[in-house]
Amino acid sequence: MPLIAPPLSLYVHMPWCVKKCPYCDFNSHGLRGTPPPYAEYVALLLADLDADLRDFGPAAQGRDIVSVFFGGGTPSLFAPELVARFLDGARERLPFAADCEITLETNPGTVEHGRFDGYLKTGVNRLSFGIQSFDDDKLKRLGRIHSAAEAEAAVKSAQDAGYANLNLDLMYALPAQTLDGALADVERAIALAPTHLSHYQLTLEPNTAFAANPPPLPDDDHAWAMQEACEARLAEAGYGQYEISAYAQPGRRCAHNLNYWRFGDYLGIGAGAHGKLSDPAAGSVRRRWKTRHPRAYMEAAGGAARIGGDNTVGADELPFEYMLNALRLTDGVPATDFTERTGLPPERIAAQLAAARRRGWLDDAPGQLRTTALGQRFLNDAIAGFLD
Repeated sequence: MPLIAPPLSLYVHMPWCVKKCPYCDFNSHGLRGTPPPYAEYVALLLADLDADLRDFGPAAQGRDIVSVFFGGGTPSLFAPELVARFLDGARERLPFAADCEITLETNPGTVEHGRFDGYLKTGVNRLSFGIQSFDDDKLKRLGRIHSAAEAEAAVKSAQDAGYANLNLDLMYALPAQTLDGALADVERAIALAPTHLSHYQLTLEPNTAFAANPPPLPDDDHAWAMQEACEARLAEAGYGQYEISAYAQPGRRCAHNLNYWRFGDYLGIGAGAHGKLSDPAAGSVRRRWKTRHPRAYMEAAGGAARIGGDNTVGADELPFEYMLNALRLTDGVPATDFTERTGLPPERIAAQLAAARRRGWLDDAPGQLRTTALGQRFLNDAIAGFLD
């Protein structure tokens, strides 16, 4: 079966933050003493991009970039002129689609509000705020450096600067949180009228401060009640759920994350960044990730040592990797996408699909791969059925 190259995105990792949060397992590094070499890092991001384009050859070169995502860490620690320097350099190397979505993550406690218009001028047309909660006590427990009032002020400042496409990140099942508390957070988010909300459960990830010293979290039943109640309130307010933790106003779904979930391609640039690239000529799907620590990444200066790992995804792994993403989407995906994006015949997953449908986890809709409401609740089990 032919492998067809899907849309191509660009992920850019900015690894520094003011302070590492106790629940965070991302590749982020708190500021200590001397400020990070921001300008040097941007130059090395472009060297990294050059090296990837050289290594991947025709599989990456000349393809339109449909979305860019600056993640972290806290990308808003980088001044607008540095973000512009990277974007200008990236545009010189790759064509950007006319409607390219360019997102920058920001935390309310780290942005100088005067910078928002500066980011807008660089071409950044979407901001994602790491709010997490509008309850000052919960923010303190989460180790956040902003208050609820500062969060609201930052969002309004971005809107005043001209931003019409904003995401707010919210968590639920926080330490000692009640159902009313979770709903109160959602209400305050809705009042700010963002175009998109990411609403996800706090989990204890390995190698974090919370994992070593767990706070008192709501049990699974209470967490599920929060999810259902908040989902209903968001729907009432016009935010349609399109992924297990993503809600958007009509026409405002996140193009970058949709490309991930539809098993699209993406170049991963920066310390610890992950990328995935399809090569129709070779009939293969390749994953590459970069060295995690910023110092080691920068010392590599675009050389081979910047690569932390690189492998071709085996045919026995592709069904699980594909479903790990696609089944998160509430609308599902066309069944033909499996073959187009893995190169495998539909018969390869026929038995697993039949088993998932018998359990009530997958819809019987012809030509569509879509989880049922039960499948969304037991999503990890549904996905695990595709492990070889």
